[in-house]
Amino acid sequence: MSELLVDFITSLDGHASGEGWPGFWGLEGPEYLAWLGEQPEVTYLMGANTYREMSGFAAGEVPSDQDEFRPEEEASIDELTHASKVVFSSSLEEPLTWANSTLVRDDAVEVVRAMKENGSGLLSTIGSLSLCRSLLKAGLVDRFRVGMFPVITGATGTERIYDGYPDVALEMIEHRTFDGGIQMVEYRPRVLEHPPLAAPA
Repeated sequence: MSELLVDFITSLDGHASGEGWPGFWGLEGPEYLAWLGEQPEVTYLMGANTYREMSGFAAGEVPSDQDEFRPEEEASIDELTHASKVVFSSSLEEPLTWANSTLVRDDAVEVVRAMKENGSGLLSTIGSLSLCRSLLKAGLVDRFRVGMFPVITGATGTERIYDGYPDVALEMIEHRTFDGGIQMVEYRPRVLEHPPLAAPA
């Protein structure tokens, strides 16, 4: 049976990205990069918007607020290109141009449920906030990992990650600090029907 990991990289205030900021907010260090390189082989799950953005990067499209990719960003994109990817979308057309990508039009929750039951190894989301939210609400997420970078993007942050989430209890199972500032925390999530002090309806 496969495990499902929701994996986010965020600012301290929970933004997935920020206008005018490079990938990793420009704050990745050698410890963090070495840890990224040690990660096991995974199958990545994503939605159409993440696919369009990331496949564009793989094709050489640099974000509008950058002149070129930094070596760390190029290495991350190259790793994703070589990995197996499952893309959930009703709007994209086949064939997908990004190598090792499979398009799935069926309901993502049911497909991922079957992938978990019938597969092995690790499934991991990348970006795709609405997909992650749906999988969490369905109780399919085994591990919830957040890499928090030491920056607050209150003025420039985009993509607020946790908007629309249910209440979730998190049991910490791992935590690490990289390069004196990046916090990586990993939890087992449990979706709550109601807060602890609220009576059931």
